[in-house]
Amino acid sequence: MQTFLIVWIGQVVSLLGSKLTEFALGFWILDQTYQDTGTITQFALTILFMYLPKVIISPIAGVLIDRWNRRSAMIMSDLGTGMVTLTIFALVWSNNLAIWHIYLALIASSSLNAFQQPAYTAAVAQLVPLNNLSRANGMVQASFAIAKIAAPAIAGLLLNHFGLRAILLIDITTFIIAIITLISVKFPDFKRYTRAKRKVVNQVVTDAIAGWNYIVLRPGLIRLVCFIAISYFTMGMLEVVLWPLLYQPGSTEQLGLILSVGGCGMLLGSVLMSLWSGPHNRVKAIIGFVGFQGLIVLIGGLKISPVILAVGIFGYLFSQPIIVSCNQAIWQSKVPSRLQGRVFALQQTLERSLAICAYLLAGPVVDNVLNPLMAEGGIMAQMIGKIINTGMGQGVTLLLVLLGIINLMVVAIAYREPRLRYLEQELPDRNKLKQIETTTA
Repeated sequence: MQTFLIVWIGQVVSLLGSKLTEFALGFWILDQTYQDTGTITQFALTILFMYLPKVIISPIAGVLIDRWNRRSAMIMSDLGTGMVTLTIFALVWSNNLAIWHIYLALIASSSLNAFQQPAYTAAVAQLVPLNNLSRANGMVQASFAIAKIAAPAIAGLLLNHFGLRAILLIDITTFIIAIITLISVKFPDFKRYTRAKRKVVNQVVTDAIAGWNYIVLRPGLIRLVCFIAISYFTMGMLEVVLWPLLYQPGSTEQLGLILSVGGCGMLLGSVLMSLWSGPHNRVKAIIGFVGFQGLIVLIGGLKISPVILAVGIFGYLFSQPIIVSCNQAIWQSKVPSRLQGRVFALQQTLERSLAICAYLLAGPVVDNVLNPLMAEGGIMAQMIGKIINTGMGQGVTLLLVLLGIINLMVVAIAYREPRLRYLEQELPDRNKLKQIETTTA
């Protein structure tokens, strides 16, 4: 746990720097595009490029992670992402920064993060005992919460007084700190997955298929992946529409404040999971909290105001670390250590695939379909105008209502699925699997 704590501190610092840059660049793009056009598609592209390369590369990255030293993989990822940030800093310094530069930088950072995320997740399972996995995952989620609370407020202050350069310089410094913490510790050895030598491409493809087979041969895991993927679809939609909804030209105050309030909810949920070893039945907890999120989204769509949005985001993000921690603890306890890199990478790719669809759909659907429907005199405005707000730009309101209803329907279906509800009882823990393999041998 001491080694994990040192690594965790470095990753908290690094994540805070990354979130500062993410907020600053996102606001910069909104200032460049949304103020003039009133459409959210270009901002949606920003989020798409932030996640799409990671989803595409993760299955192959996971295979390589199982063959590499996980600490080294995290160091190389942090180093590469730091170089990308340094390049953006040089462009800002020379006053040559353009939107397409940010798109390219996001693609490069996302590609590197495809190695960082499964390496970090597998490292947690490598460093932490099974009975402390939920607690450790709660600490990992707490790091995201700390960044969500601090980054918007700090970035807003720095943007107003020092500009984008200061934020990028801080981000570069945080990457250096993260690398130093990783260099200063040693990960315990574990038995890596090895095969007889063969062509590299064939070997990678075979190992990726092995990770896929591990999941598809277990119906409970397939159902869990599908359920979590739908929740990520909702989150993907919210990530795209909330920033433009809260945006005020030339001011970061309202956006930063509401995002920080939401981060407080995430921190509270993360602290809860860090102090608590987790619920006895993790699957039922996941289903229950996803349902709670759906209810929040539905209520938020019925009545939009800064206060309701702040409270809603607080509740939504309070649930998120509980869902993610329980989900990761299930995977970490059920998947053998030698397969974790490829399985975790594939799991995250499958779960986030619907989020990518959300990033692609959110802008065009809101701009071209929902906004016209909700405009004064529009078809939907006449039908539900007494229930929710109408007018041009209120397509987001209708989207939130639809997302809330869909989430609640999916939760009802999931709760009636026995292979999902009894997943933890049906699948043995990885320690038991290891004992069985040893006995058989």
